[in-house]
Amino acid sequence: MGKTLVIAEKPSVAQDIVRALTPVVGKFEKHDDYFENEKYIVSSAVGHLVEIKAPEEYDVKRGKWSFANLPVIPPRFELSPIDKNKGRLNTLVKLIKRKDVTELINACDAGREGELIFRLIVQYATPARGGLNKDIKRLWLQSMTPQAIREGFEQLRSDEQMQPLAEAARCRSEADWLVGINGTRAMTAFNSRDGGFFLTTVGRVQTPTLSIVVEREEKIRKFVPRDYWEVRATFDAQAGSYEGKWFDPRWKKAENDPELRADRLWDAKTAEAIAEAVRGRSGTVTEESKPSSQLSPLLYDLTSLQREANSRFGFSAKTTLALAQALYEKHKVLTYPRTDSRALPEDYIGVVKKTMEMLSGEDATRAYAPHAEKALREGYVKPNKRVFDNAKVSDHFAIIPTLQAPKNLTDAEQKLYDMVVKRFLAVFFPAAEYQVTTRITTVEHQGQSYSFQTNGKVLVKPGWLAVYGKEVQEDDATLVPVQPGETVRNAEVEVKALKTRPPARYTEATLLSAMEGAGKLVEDDELREAMQEKGLGTPATRAAIIEGLIAEKYLVRDGRELIPTAKAFQLMTLLRGLGVEDLTKPELTGNWEYQLAQMERGRLSREAFMQEIARMTERIVQKAKEYDRDTIPGDYATLTTPCPNCGGVVKENYRRFTCTGQGGNDEGCGFSISKIPGGRSFELHEVEQFLRDKHIGPLDGFRSKAGWPFTAELKLVRDEEIGNYKLEFDFGEEARKEAEEGEVDFSAQEPLGHCPKCKGRVYEHGTSYVCEKTVGPHATCDFKSGKIILQQPVSREQMGKLLATGRTDLLENFVSNKTRRKFKAFLVWDEKEGKVGFEFEPRAAKAPAKKAPAKKVAARS
Repeated sequence: MGKTLVIAEKPSVAQDIVRALTPVVGKFEKHDDYFENEKYIVSSAVGHLVEIKAPEEYDVKRGKWSFANLPVIPPRFELSPIDKNKGRLNTLVKLIKRKDVTELINACDAGREGELIFRLIVQYATPARGGLNKDIKRLWLQSMTPQAIREGFEQLRSDEQMQPLAEAARCRSEADWLVGINGTRAMTAFNSRDGGFFLTTVGRVQTPTLSIVVEREEKIRKFVPRDYWEVRATFDAQAGSYEGKWFDPRWKKAENDPELRADRLWDAKTAEAIAEAVRGRSGTVTEESKPSSQLSPLLYDLTSLQREANSRFGFSAKTTLALAQALYEKHKVLTYPRTDSRALPEDYIGVVKKTMEMLSGEDATRAYAPHAEKALREGYVKPNKRVFDNAKVSDHFAIIPTLQAPKNLTDAEQKLYDMVVKRFLAVFFPAAEYQVTTRITTVEHQGQSYSFQTNGKVLVKPGWLAVYGKEVQEDDATLVPVQPGETVRNAEVEVKALKTRPPARYTEATLLSAMEGAGKLVEDDELREAMQEKGLGTPATRAAIIEGLIAEKYLVRDGRELIPTAKAFQLMTLLRGLGVEDLTKPELTGNWEYQLAQMERGRLSREAFMQEIARMTERIVQKAKEYDRDTIPGDYATLTTPCPNCGGVVKENYRRFTCTGQGGNDEGCGFSISKIPGGRSFELHEVEQFLRDKHIGPLDGFRSKAGWPFTAELKLVRDEEIGNYKLEFDFGEEARKEAEEGEVDFSAQEPLGHCPKCKGRVYEHGTSYVCEKTVGPHATCDFKSGKIILQQPVSREQMGKLLATGRTDLLENFVSNKTRRKFKAFLVWDEKEGKVGFEFEPRAAKAPAKKAPAKKVAARS
C-alpha cells in the first residue's frame, strides 16, 4: 500500500499535524526532517525553498546590463534553490521521488503564497520530462486545533479545485520577477549611459512605497509656514481655575485649505483685540456632559505589532519581525507572526481559556495573573465576532500567546511579549467608560460675544485599560466644577504666536500604515476594493521592502524618521519623465490584485494575464531605450555655493551640476560634474560641501564599471589643459605620499590603542587606521586597516576594541563582493596571518559534537 506525503509550510505546523493524526492513524517515527508511520510521511518546508532564475541565455551579469539584452521575457521560468534552505529542499525532493509515495497533500498555509511554495517545490522535484504521476490533494486549514486538522483531512480539496489559485500564485510571482528584472535593468542601463554602473532598482511594491515617502518629502520641502495666533484665557470659578481657548462657533471646515481651524486667527491685531475685550471681564458658562465608551484595540497582526513597537520602543520593522520570529520559533511562546489577520478562528474559545489559565498560573509573570484570573472568573471569554470570526481569518490568525510560559527572554523579547499578552488580555475585557464634558465660556463686551472652549474627560470605569495599569484618570483631565448659573471671571489672557507646520516625515510605524492602507490612494472603485485587504506588500514582506530601500540607498534613517535620498528623487524624476510613472503608483498592485482575483474565480486565463505583463515590460524598456533628450524634466535645485572656477551660479539637471554663469543664464564657464560619480548619487549637502572644500570623504556606496562596491574620497583638481576643475577619485594616494615623504603629525589625535604587530600607537590616517610606525621615510611597521570594510563602517570604538581584545563586536552590515548579500561577522586580529580578518558566529550543531574553532577569513581593507 502506497504512502501519502504531507508537506506543510513550517516545521511547527508539521508537528501539529502529527499530534492531531496520531490518535487516528497511530504513532509516527521521528526522523531528522520528517515523521513517518504506515500511512503518512509528514514533512515541511521552511517558507520558500526555491526562487525563479533567468535561463542561462538571459542571465546577463550585473556589470553588463544594457538595452541590447532587454527586455528579458524568457519562454520558461526555471528555478534555483535558495542557498540557506538547500538541505530541507533535498529532503523533500527525495521524499517526493520515493517509489512508495503515491499521493501528495499540500498542507502549506491556506492562501496564494502557500499554494506557490508547494507548487514550486513539486516543479523543482519533477522536471517537465516524465511529470509527477502522483495524486495531489489540498489540506485547507484556518484553525490549528487538533479537531480542525482532523476535519481538514476528511475534507481534502482536489488538485483540479486548486488550479485557479495555483495559476494566480504563479502569475503574481512571475509578473513581479518580470517587472523587477526588466524595470531595474532598463533604469540602470539608462542611468549608466554616461559610463560607470548606476544600479537603479525598481519593483511593483518597492517603488510605490518609495513614491509615498518622496511625495511627502516634496510637500515638506515646498511647505511655506504661515503665522497664526491663538487666544488662551484662564477663568476663575468658585471651585478653582480652568483654561479655555478662543474659537469661532460659526466656523465651518474648508476643504480647500486644511490649515484653517476654528481656533486659529490669521492676524495679530484681531487676536490682541479679542484678548483686550475679555481681559478681566466676567463670563457665563454652558456645559454638555455625556457618557462615552472606548473598546480595546483588536488583536495584533504583524503590521500593527510592528507599528506599535516602532512607536513605543523605536524598533525597526525588521527588528520586530526578528523578535516575533524568535518568540515563535525559539521560545515557542507566540503563535505564527507573519499574519495579516486580527481575529481568531471560531473554534478557538477553548484554546483561549487554556491560555488564560497559563497566564494566571505560577509560571507566568505575576503582572498578568490578576487580569487573566478576572477574565476567566467573570466569563469574559465568550463568542464575539470582534475576536472570533472565521471570515476575518486568512492564511493565519492573529498573534497571541501560546500555552508555553516564557523563560529566559531578552529585554527586547520581553517587551514584545508583554505587548502581545496585554493586547490579548485587553481584547476580552469590557469597554472603558468615560464622562466627556465640553464647556463653553462666553464673554460679552460691547455687543460682541467671545467664546472659549474647554474639554474634560473623566474615566468612570477602566474596563480594558486596567490591563495597562490605568485604573484612574490623570488629574489634568478633570475639570473643576462650575455651578449652574455661576459667573466666572477672566484672571489671565494670553496671545500665542504660532506657525503652521509641514506634514510629518514618515517613520517606520506610519509608513507601514501607509503601505497597509495604500488602497485608499487608488481612485478606481474596483481596484481600490481589490487592494482593500492587501495593501502594498504583505505583513511578511513589508519590513524587507523598507530594509531593501535603505540598503539600496533610497532611504536613510534619521532617528525614527525615514528620509528619501537624492537617488530616490532622481528615480521618481526618471520614471515620471519617461512616462512610466505607473510603476510609482499603488494602482499597479490594485490592477494585479483585481485580475488575480478574477483568475482565482476562473474568469481570467493565466495566458491573458502574462501576455499583458509581457507587453507592460516591453513598454517600460522601450520608453527608456528610445528617450533621446539630454535631460529629464524635473524640479531641480540651484546651489548656494558658487562655481569654484568662476564664482557663477551652479544649477542641477538630471545628470549633472553645471555652472550657468554670473547671472545664472545657462552660459557658464564650462564647469560641470556628474551627479552620480561611480554610481553613487550626490546629496545636495554633500555637493555644496564638495564645491566649497574641493574635497569630501571617505564615502561608501560607489560601484565600479563591473558593479563592484568600493569606498573612496573625492577631490576637485585644477586641470590646466581644459582650464577648469574636474572631479577625481582619491583612494588615499595623497596620505600615502605624505607618509612616505615626511613625518605625519598625530599630536592632535588620541591614539586608539597599541599596534598588534609592534606595540606602537594606532591613529586615524586618511581612509585607514594605521600604526604610527608605518609613516615617514623610515617606516618599520605595516599595520593598516580600513575605516570601511566591505561597506561596513568600522568606528573608532570598534577598532579600539579590536586592538585591546583582538576582536570587535558582531558587525551586521558587511556586503559580499561576490554575492552582494549582507553578512554578520566579528573583525579579529589574525596573529598567524598578521592581518585583520573575519570570524563568523558558530552555527548551532544539530547534535552534540566537539566544538570546532571559529573559522577565520582575511578581511579586505
